[in-house]
Amino acid sequence: MPNKELMNKLAKLAVRVGANVQKNQVVFIRATTEAKEIVREVVEEAYLAGAKRVIVGWNDDYVTHSGYIHMDKEELQNIPSWLIDQYKDLVNQGACLISIVSPMPGLNADVDSKKAQAAEFAAQKALSFVREHSMGNKTQWTIIGASNPIWAKKVFPNLGEEEAVEKLWDAIFDASRVRLTSDPIKEWEIHNETLLKHNQLLNRYNFKHLHFKNNKGTDLIVELIKDHVWAGGGEHAANGSYFNPNIPTEETFTMPYKFGTRGKVYATKPLNYQGKLIEDFWLEFKDGKVVDFDAKKEKDTLENLLNNDEGSRYIGEIALISHDSPISNTNILFLNTLFDENASCHMALGRAYPMNVKNGMNLSLDELIKQGYNNSMVHSDFMFGSEDMEIIGLTQDGKEIKVFSKGNFVI
Repeated sequence: MPNKELMNKLAKLAVRVGANVQKNQVVFIRATTEAKEIVREVVEEAYLAGAKRVIVGWNDDYVTHSGYIHMDKEELQNIPSWLIDQYKDLVNQGACLISIVSPMPGLNADVDSKKAQAAEFAAQKALSFVREHSMGNKTQWTIIGASNPIWAKKVFPNLGEEEAVEKLWDAIFDASRVRLTSDPIKEWEIHNETLLKHNQLLNRYNFKHLHFKNNKGTDLIVELIKDHVWAGGGEHAANGSYFNPNIPTEETFTMPYKFGTRGKVYATKPLNYQGKLIEDFWLEFKDGKVVDFDAKKEKDTLENLLNNDEGSRYIGEIALISHDSPISNTNILFLNTLFDENASCHMALGRAYPMNVKNGMNLSLDELIKQGYNNSMVHSDFMFGSEDMEIIGLTQDGKEIKVFSKGNFVI
């Protein structure tokens, strides 16, 4: 079992800083049964923060795996009306969302990728209004992680199960700035100020595009949308509440112009998608679209991701993180995007965040799309940063500014 005091501190951080639960607000927790101990702590903290009701939406990856194996494709695509109604009710009540992820990399290795893809696409389509609600910051939302035996053994294969689980918990706490000797809430106040300064600096430069190069083979130009906004750390919801979507986070990110990415990018960490690990992959872009790709492992899974919908072959986010950063320096490959994306520059295939363009929160979807916003059912981050990454930014008046040298910020 993880340290009880640290678990309580993480739960309090998720409620008070992550979701910033407001008095008399409904709280909806999405979690796997693997995370039941931390879920109970979060529920208690939410009530202590003044929540009028806390609802837990449980899932179990083993149950989901059995469904993928035994149900036919048509039934997997049948999303129950009661589930849709539940989410509509939560949205209408202005509920805040807390997700507790505890992945099981490789659990679905024996699953037909097309069945899993069809099931996920159907759920995304039926519940797209929830994603629009959260990604549009109509309410507060946050994500934290929780250790489990399968995940821990994947991360620490040379350790016994119990020791691996404890070590992964320790890594989660440390990455989240949760320590016995300090107040995580105060630490996050300081951390948010640091990220805000990065955002303000990049916003002042107002780059037209960023050019990424490293020795692995990445040579990629990412054009940024006009009037883009760099963000990262804390954000404001429509109700005025300040919240932190990701715990942990080290990134500063913005919106690419949908049709402006060109060149080749090589991933530097595996991507865990639908319980399968896509390894050693690259993508080639032309006019913003992935026109060629390859992977040494799970190429079919990568193809399913790219073929999810029209927007999944375009990117919706570009994020900058120094190689010399807390999570990167642990040298731990978490095999989960929430953590690994904060150790490396990354980009996301699929949907963009409206907050990353000026006045984006007040624009309709059609208005956003006209500006070059990428709309998609998916938003899948993958890491491509490295210790030798060089980034040159081109300003609107044609000046070249070195942003990264040897993997780190130099501005």
